[in-house]
Amino acid sequence: MTETATTARRTAPGGSDRPLTEAYDTALLDLDGVVYAGPHAIEHAVDSLAAARASGMRLAYVTNNASRPPRVVAEHLTELGVPAEPADVINSAQAAARVVAEKVPAGAKVLVVGGLGLEEALAERGLVAVRSMAEEPLAVVQGFDPSVGWPQLAEAAYAVGSGLPWVASNTDMTVPTARGIAPGNGTLVAAVRAATGAEPEVAGKPLPPMHRETVLRTGARRPLVVGDRLDTDIEGAFNGGVDSLLVFTGVTTPGQLLAAPVEHRPTYLAADLRGLLVPHPAVEAADGGFSCGGWTATAEGDALRLAGSGDRWDGLRALCAAAWTALDAADGGPVDGRKALAELGF
Repeated sequence: MTETATTARRTAPGGSDRPLTEAYDTALLDLDGVVYAGPHAIEHAVDSLAAARASGMRLAYVTNNASRPPRVVAEHLTELGVPAEPADVINSAQAAARVVAEKVPAGAKVLVVGGLGLEEALAERGLVAVRSMAEEPLAVVQGFDPSVGWPQLAEAAYAVGSGLPWVASNTDMTVPTARGIAPGNGTLVAAVRAATGAEPEVAGKPLPPMHRETVLRTGARRPLVVGDRLDTDIEGAFNGGVDSLLVFTGVTTPGQLLAAPVEHRPTYLAADLRGLLVPHPAVEAADGGFSCGGWTATAEGDALRLAGSGDRWDGLRALCAAAWTALDAADGGPVDGRKALAELGF
């Protein structure tokens, strides 16, 4: 089997001659943009996950969205046709609560700027969620929730300005919804940062607290991170030293992937979660360029060139290898891949 370690300096997508469901014991799946978008399942997600589960792969759902408790997320997944238990869901609220618990005494009050997900995660750690500085909290924890507005942000600013420890569940600038891309927790954190000049300790992907929380709760021995975001899912896998699968059902575009720095380069790529169920062809060096399937890609000057035919995802794999190699060259920089991507229909 050809597999490539994420911790190596990646210059091309990796290959596996077995389906990923056989090569890895646990899929650590992002939710928003991977399994669902708002109230609706992503196309092919339900059937693909059912097939992965039937093959013996464990499925765990790992999300930076701290707004809903795991039991609510599990209920939503089950309603969509993806059977899940609360223990199958790991969110950034849980990672943030563990970080907070390491900073304050047992039973301490913590100011919550966010939703029920944060409150229940704090309770799991024996901490008491409060909503006002008048209740004398010993720390502040902030996570995404659609209900957060100026009063909650102002309360956070007062608390952070007073010197209390500040933990953010995550700093994702956007969140995918059924209507499109909307502001994420990072925009709300930025408001408090602007008001106070302080910086929070961040618990969620791509930082180590989230990876630690995931490993502790799943016990995965050979995990595969599956996500749609380069700066959270893929970078989180890179930081954790594990392999990753990027799917294009969320926020990342092929053009962004071609310009990805080392820490944002996935091991594998696929259109959607069907990529779990199949082998992934390796990229090979060929004639001064890189080939995959029926395609060969080269970097010529400041542009990418593509020749051949076949599966367009093989073409994208070859383009990634040419683009990343050029980007990593001593005097290299991003190369223009727009024409080559258009040839593939992207």
